[in-house]
Amino acid sequence: MENTKDLTEHSSRPERKRRDSFGMFDGYDSCSEDTSSSSSSEESEEEVAPLPSNLPIIKNNGQVYTYPDGKSGMATCEMCGMVGVRDAFYSKTKRFCSVSCSRSYSSNSKKASILARLQGKPPTKKAKVLQKQPLVAKLAAYAQYQATLQNQAKTKAAAVSMEGFSWGNYINSNSFIAAPVTCFKHAPMGTCWGDISENVRIEVPNTDCSLPTKVFWIAGIVKLAGYNALLRYEGFENDSGLDFWCNICGSDIHPVGWCAASGKPLVPPRTIQHKYTNWKAFLVKRLTGAKTLPPDFSQKVSESMQYPFKTCMRVEVVDKRHLCRTRVAVVESVIGGRLRLVYEESEDRTDDFWCHMHSPLIHHIGWSRSIGHRFKRSDITKKQDGHFDTPPHLFAKVKEVDQSGEWFKEGMKLEAIDPLNLSTICVATIRKVLADGFLMIGIDGSEAADGSDWFCYHATSPSIFPVGFCEINMIELTPPRGYTKLPFKWFDYLRETGSIAAPVKLFNKDVPNHGFRVGMKLEAVDLMEPRLICVATVTRIIHRLLRIHFDGWEEEYDQWVDCESPDLYPVGWCQLTGYQLQPPASQSSRESQSGSSKQKKKAKSQQYKGHKKMTTLQLKEELLDGEDYNFLQGASDQESNGSANFYIKQEP
Repeated sequence: MENTKDLTEHSSRPERKRRDSFGMFDGYDSCSEDTSSSSSSEESEEEVAPLPSNLPIIKNNGQVYTYPDGKSGMATCEMCGMVGVRDAFYSKTKRFCSVSCSRSYSSNSKKASILARLQGKPPTKKAKVLQKQPLVAKLAAYAQYQATLQNQAKTKAAAVSMEGFSWGNYINSNSFIAAPVTCFKHAPMGTCWGDISENVRIEVPNTDCSLPTKVFWIAGIVKLAGYNALLRYEGFENDSGLDFWCNICGSDIHPVGWCAASGKPLVPPRTIQHKYTNWKAFLVKRLTGAKTLPPDFSQKVSESMQYPFKTCMRVEVVDKRHLCRTRVAVVESVIGGRLRLVYEESEDRTDDFWCHMHSPLIHHIGWSRSIGHRFKRSDITKKQDGHFDTPPHLFAKVKEVDQSGEWFKEGMKLEAIDPLNLSTICVATIRKVLADGFLMIGIDGSEAADGSDWFCYHATSPSIFPVGFCEINMIELTPPRGYTKLPFKWFDYLRETGSIAAPVKLFNKDVPNHGFRVGMKLEAVDLMEPRLICVATVTRIIHRLLRIHFDGWEEEYDQWVDCESPDLYPVGWCQLTGYQLQPPASQSSRESQSGSSKQKKKAKSQQYKGHKKMTTLQLKEELLDGEDYNFLQGASDQESNGSANFYIKQEP
């Protein structure tokens, strides 16, 4: 069904005695209104809460880490005071013990930085995800602090609410472009948005009116930004004085003709009511041949926001403190398809994990045993009352693969997004081959001795890449920690380690026509803090891989995300679902971060970035086992859609 409706039919309908086909009162021209003026809300200043003096500080992380050469050193976190082995600390500078502490300190104001991460209604617990092992003790203490902070901050929720941020103002003032809803197939209306575009007419509440009852008027879409649309009332022509933003999927948005069918009055705005004496004739002329929403639009919105996952369902989900295994968790709440999962053994129900229902991190009960994945058995011997296993068919399906022929083997090398630092693509190794196409991947140079930080990727995952992917697509590849032969060269590394590269043909090369473009705005989950959804921008596109930048934060917090990731949402998703959106950092924070970000990026590039992209001839001299390959230039940031080949092996 088309998602817009032709309005030509209105021009020939007979008028009704009381209301015509547009729902207008026949005798409206005799109505009078009191003068009123529209006002815009002013942004209130944020109140900066003092840093609590009782913030827990853990002085020893209880684990021993050494450099590859056997040497070790100590460091103190400049944010929380935690003391630990320097090699286990975050980033190149080793000034902070975790991503959270680095981010909190980066704005040069501890108070303002902490406030920025706690805006709006505080959570029951500040969720942590995929944190490295040395921080377990610190996380436990900090979780207790967060629980206390929740009660203290309730009275201040209004002072730090999100009402001060407006997507419309943000986009208008900077001439930003938002990613269209059709880019997000997992989001409401993502697959049935149709041809909703500029100039589509809709019926909306008339706010430029002083009548005692709620009345409506027709408006046209001037600009689209995700679910949000900039609207202009009919009759204002080129006057943008009363333009306003609203969410197209809101309950007060209707197709033209709804007022007539529902018995609601259409009343022209007070500002322009004097322009025409016959408004019915004006509307007939303006709407003839125009398009509107389909009559079942609101029904489709409602249906697209029905989610099969329900509270009390049990699932297997990655253990955020031991990535190599899964645990049983229970669905605590469902918001817009996002699940708050509470680990089953959590007595106070604060040990939680946020993810989308289509996330590759959750599975049905019994999944781990079926593929040979490690699983933490629960101390709970029987299900709690009301809890029940989630039906297997509700989970995202993975592509079937044939493991009978040439397949991935333990010890093979590849490149992979580091789940502990999503801004980097690292040198990695296949540590274990599981059933159904699943692989356990370890990041070279930073693996725990017991393999507790191995991560499970499917063979078709868009987060693993063949050797040379970064070099070809001019992405900075992170070499193994402690590796001194820089710039890093795969040929030398494979020879030194006695390893082979995973066959190129085994990797997923499908590139959907996703529609993203560099510079587009969207709402994205901070996967290192998965409770938070932030204002974000697409800054790079490599085939199906997107570089997501969180507005106002330094580039080191960027994340590589697949174009079909369920952790990306259109502008307006948080408003539609009632989820809290994190705004960009303040202007002062952005300015202070900008300088340090450039310095860090420059220093990082000097240390890690290898030679410029080699020619085919140079590469042929350094390829594995003497095999010849053609290395193809990756898609540019703009030319991102359609099928793509990372490599093509030359047949002998």
